[in-house]
Amino acid sequence: MPEPVGALLRGATQRLAAAGVPSPRTDAELLLAHVLALPRGEVRRLALLDAPVPDGGPPDAGAAARRFAGLVDRRAAREPLQHLTGAAPFRHLELSVGPGVFVPRPETEQVAQVAIDEATGVAAARGRVVVVDLCTGSGAIALAVATEVAGAEVHAVELDGAAHGWAARNVAAVAGADGTEVHLVRGDARTALARLDGTVDVVVSNPPYVPPDAVPRDPEVAGHDPDVALYGLGADGLEVPRGIARAAARLLRPGGLFVMEHAETQAAGARSLAAAAGFVDVRTADDLTGRPRMAVGRRPTDAAAGRGTVTDWGE
Repeated sequence: MPEPVGALLRGATQRLAAAGVPSPRTDAELLLAHVLALPRGEVRRLALLDAPVPDGGPPDAGAAARRFAGLVDRRAAREPLQHLTGAAPFRHLELSVGPGVFVPRPETEQVAQVAIDEATGVAAARGRVVVVDLCTGSGAIALAVATEVAGAEVHAVELDGAAHGWAARNVAAVAGADGTEVHLVRGDARTALARLDGTVDVVVSNPPYVPPDAVPRDPEVAGHDPDVALYGLGADGLEVPRGIARAAARLLRPGGLFVMEHAETQAAGARSLAAAAGFVDVRTADDLTGRPRMAVGRRPTDAAAGRGTVTDWGE
């Protein structure tokens, strides 16, 4: 007789907890839902009823239990959950991810929100809006903007070949839905899209920014997220972000908005580099947990050009 779903989940939860996985029960439920091709809510319902693993597959109950056990072992070895399921949630989207691309994080959803709010306002006032996502990775921010701002013209840039491949897959999966389109370019974010110089309304970016001596503590990040997506170069990790800020200043029209994610310890440095690139009204904004995680600034109008200003929000 197939093993009850509840027993499978209890055993997996204990295994993952012993391995130090932060959310063992949630991960166990998501892995079993993935194996059974069922919603997580249905897996939880089966567990509450102490029902057996559904038979009659594919996969059949025995094969499903074996596959589940294998995935639990891999998760206990701290392979990212998203690599095991092949999917990562981001706002209302489910993105395809795997080795070679940075797994989008919940904190970046608020970075996308700031860009979406600005783009929505511009579209309402002008009838159109142009948004650029630099260092797009999986395409998460670009696709969030494209699917949430009606009629937005969205461009996304990614240099790394593996990450670009994942972004192309995600863009293709969403393309055409309600007119959604993202123009994806493989190239250097510092020089790409020169034809758009001075015409973009919003530039948003989650660039590499980890300093060289700040090795991530989570095994899922340190061992599986690509270095090219993590480390921002320079002693402070902000060399790549500096290039991104200069590119944003080149792309944006006067009055356009720049939004860039950074580490919570880099707030002052990120504000300074944005001001050095010529942005005005530069401020730090928080993520949903209240941590300072993004720099926001505007390209000055012609009258204010060259007078970058910073609001000192502290650390």
